[in-house]
This record gives sequence, C-alpha cells and structure tokens, in this order.
Amino acid sequence: METGGGRFGVSETLGALNAALKKKPGPPASVWFKESSARNLRSRDFLAPQAALRPLFPGGQVPKDIIEDVISLKCPGVPPLQSCQQTPLGLTVQLQRPAAFQQVLNSIAEFTKPFQSAGGQSIILNCTPLWSWRSLDMLSLSNLRAILVTDHLAEVLRIQGLNVHLVPAVPDEGIQKFLHQLRVDWSSELETTFIPEDVLALKQVLSQCPYATVPGLEPGQTRLADDVIFKVHLKNFLAQQSLEGYDPNLDVCLVTEEKLRVLAQLRQMALRCAGTGPGGCCRVVHVVSCEGEFQQQQVDLLWRMLDLGAHTALQEELMVKGDRISLKTFLFLLCSLPLPFWSSTTDEKGSVPASEDLDAKKHLVCGPVKVANSPSPVGAPQYFQLRRCQMYEASVMKYGDLVQDNSWTEIISVLTSAAMRFEMLSTAHQSQIFLNLEDSSISTKGTKSGAFVMYNCARLATLFKTYQQAVEQGAYPAFPPASELNFSLLREEGEWLLLFNYILPFPETLSQAAQLPLSSKGIRITASTEAEPLPHLFSQMFARLQLMRGVRDVIHRALATLHLPPLSQI
Repeated sequence: METGGGRFGVSETLGALNAALKKKPGPPASVWFKESSARNLRSRDFLAPQAALRPLFPGGQVPKDIIEDVISLKCPGVPPLQSCQQTPLGLTVQLQRPAAFQQVLNSIAEFTKPFQSAGGQSIILNCTPLWSWRSLDMLSLSNLRAILVTDHLAEVLRIQGLNVHLVPAVPDEGIQKFLHQLRVDWSSELETTFIPEDVLALKQVLSQCPYATVPGLEPGQTRLADDVIFKVHLKNFLAQQSLEGYDPNLDVCLVTEEKLRVLAQLRQMALRCAGTGPGGCCRVVHVVSCEGEFQQQQVDLLWRMLDLGAHTALQEELMVKGDRISLKTFLFLLCSLPLPFWSSTTDEKGSVPASEDLDAKKHLVCGPVKVANSPSPVGAPQYFQLRRCQMYEASVMKYGDLVQDNSWTEIISVLTSAAMRFEMLSTAHQSQIFLNLEDSSISTKGTKSGAFVMYNCARLATLFKTYQQAVEQGAYPAFPPASELNFSLLREEGEWLLLFNYILPFPETLSQAAQLPLSSKGIRITASTEAEPLPHLFSQMFARLQLMRGVRDVIHRALATLHLPPLSQI
C-alpha cells in the first residue's frame, strides 16, 4: 500500500484515524491513542478502546465498511496501514512496518527538525536572576536551574525559527567563565544602548500615575529605604484591571532606581524587537526562580502601568516553580508554548483592558532545588566542582591512566555539564528537585542520567568508527545507498521500539517544546556495537546500521538543544 505522502507524524495519524470513525457533523471524537509499551506493540500500533467506541457504535462494534475505510487510509503524514481489526480490547491498527522503516530511514533528516516554523518572529527571554547576580558565590541552585532552563528554551525556540534575544547582558568575566564551563552561551553586551533619559521618562510617567505616590515616613519610621523614589499601590491597579492569578499579598511596591533601570532596558529591547518582528509585536518571557517570584510580579505590574507605547509586549513568566520541564525522548523541555503573537491595546481611557491579551499573560513558576542530607546550603559553584570531581574519579576508575590524556579534559567538561543539565531539566516544574550529591549517584547505568546518555552517544560513535575501519580493511563492503536497503529484515522488537517511540515522534517533540497555552485562564501554565563479518548477515547489518544512524542523528539533535556536543569516546 502506498502512503499518502509527506513526513509521517503521530498527530496526523491519530487525526486521520479519528476522522475515519466520524459519524456525525462536527469535529471527530478523539478515540485513538498510540501504543508505546513493548508488550502492546507486539500486536498493534494504535488502539481505539472498546469503551470509547460504544458511544459511537452500538455495542462498540464498528461496521465492516468503516474498518475497510480505515485500512485504505491514504493521507499526508499517515504511514501505510497493514491491518485494522475488531478485538475484545477495541479496534486495533498495525502499520506496514517495513514500509514505515523505509520511509523514515530514507529521509532521516526530515525527522530531526520540527514540523512547524515560527517564521522569524521575535521573543525576549529575560533571565531575572542575572539582574541581581553580583558575584559567583551568590548563585543559588534554584537560580542555576532558571539559567539552564532559559538557555535550553532559547535553543529550542531558535530551532523553531524564532529570533531569540537574551537579557540581561553578563559583563562580569568570572560569571561568564562559569557559564561557559556549563556551555551556556550568554552575551556580555546589551543589544540596545541604555539611555538614562528613559529612566527619567518613566519617573515622569509615575509622577502622573494615579497609583503612585511620593513616599513619606510612616508612623514609627525615622528614614526611608535607600533609593526609594515612589510607592505604587498594586492592589488598586489589580482590582481595576481585573487581573487574575497574581499573589493576593501584592500591595505596595517600593520603586527604586534599579527597578526603573531594569524596566527601561526591557522596554527598549521590546520596542526594538517589535519594530523588526512580523506584525510589529514581540513576546517577553521572564524566567524566574522561586525566590524571585513575588518581586517579578511587582516588576510585571509596573511594566503594565508604565508601558504607554502602541505595542505592549506580551509577557509570559516562566517562574521556576509551577510547571513541567520534562524532557521527552532524550530530555526535551515539554513546556507548552503556542506561537501566535498578540499586541495589547489601550482603551479610550488609556488603560490596558482586561481582555484575552491579558489572560494570555502566563507565569510558569518552577520550584526550589534542595540537596539531600546536606547540613549547610550548597551553592552553584560548589555543585559544579563536586560533579566535575566525581566525573573525573569515575572515569579514572573505568579507564585508568588514559584519563590523564589532554583530550579527557574536554570529555570531563562535557560529562559534568550533561550531568548538571539533566538533573536540573528532567524534573516536573511543580516538583522540587532533590539532588543526591553522594559519589554513588554518578553512574552510566541510570537511563535518566547525563552520563548514561553521553556514554551511549559515544558507543554509537564507536560503532560507526569500527564499521568504517572494517570497510577499510576489506572485512565489510561499503555502505550501500539507503534506497537499496532491505528494511524487511528489521523484525526485532527493539528495532521497532526505537523507530516508533523515538525517531517517528521526534519532530513533534521539538514542536511541542516551543508551545505555550496562551488562551488558558490565569497567569500560570504548566518543553550490539559490533557485527560479526558473515556475508549472509550483511543485509541485516546495513539495515540496522541505518536505523542506528537515525538514532544517532536524533540524539545529536536533542543534545544540541542542551548545548552538549556529542562525544566520540568515553
């Protein structure tokens, strides 16, 4: 059976299967789901459960003509189907697996990039811990988590085609060096020039704002806090604007010169991006650790009051506490981020209306990072040094004196960064991270550890290097074109698991990693290493090597979103 053409996709297949069972006008019911367990994939790839079929068909029995329609599906993005059967569990579908292998592995490059592109739209990622980070020793583990989230999110959004702008700049050389060790690429200079007159303009706006007053001494006070220039009554502003989801304890905000400098730089960057992006608007994402959640809500509301431009940047807060950053496949950030951009407007009175634009303003709050069995707080520099020493010692135990070679300096550096990133990015947003800093926590056997992923990445590199050496020695023939491979020889359970659960869904994983649910209410939202040279096994070996090439390319693409280079040896 021929496919309907186009790159295969899980969502396209589910949509086509649901549409095939549609009996009434309107959108089709979602009754199908993709199987993923090895046990179920032995007999089926997709299932419409009997309980879901009963509301659609008497007794849940699907008519034969509809089953025939399912089998004959030929739609863009849908793999060719082998069978569709009514079973006691429901309606099952199995794909033509050799054809699926052939279509996917002959165009593997198409499965290492996202389905959708944002078309050059602009987004600002504001990593708020970096505004107040004055020395390396002050960096907490929760702040480090926010920085790594920002760095990863930036790369995922760039893959989608967005123009990503990171703020603030980090001019301090010591901080830059530390970020470089973690493979965080952050600018040391602002993209825009800071203009002191912008702060004066904001002061002028506040002097005429009905929610702002010049601070005076409260009863019992002998002096004002340093640098306080205005008091802003946020509770009154929140009540008038009918904004939802903010901390109920937000009341009076003491506005300082520092807050206004931050706002002036953010507004300048937003205006610059709005002038170059499609539609003349820009989106701002504030990435905040849990310690800074309350303060960032204050800055957020100040921006709403002060922004009198025609284009108010849509702000969405990723505050490191409340939503998921789980990594599907090989640790992908699965926060939901939809790509439409809106600009809010002002009403006749000059205030921002409480409309869908404001409802789309989201705060994704991430939680703290705790260290198990630690009598004293552990900062980010201590965490980095400890993990680097552990990676070095584990490598010495495994490889001995070879680790003294200069090439191992880079390997240890990558392993350290991988261990920290995977630990920080593999836990759900709403959950705390509990770090185990004992030596026993470092292993290449745990499937969720950075060391495990990098170790297997190196094993794949060794596999292809060993094969190439064997070709040069005349033990194996050269690799034939992918179009000449016999994919019907791929019959092992693990082979189909790799293709169906990891390679085939990978483009959608990348796309989902850059989607935010802006329309939801409130402000919180939740992205065998060797083959024996036997001639009769060559065809199977080539098919498996092509499959491993697909796995390798997917791993490399996934690691790139974490700024981790693939290792060729460990």
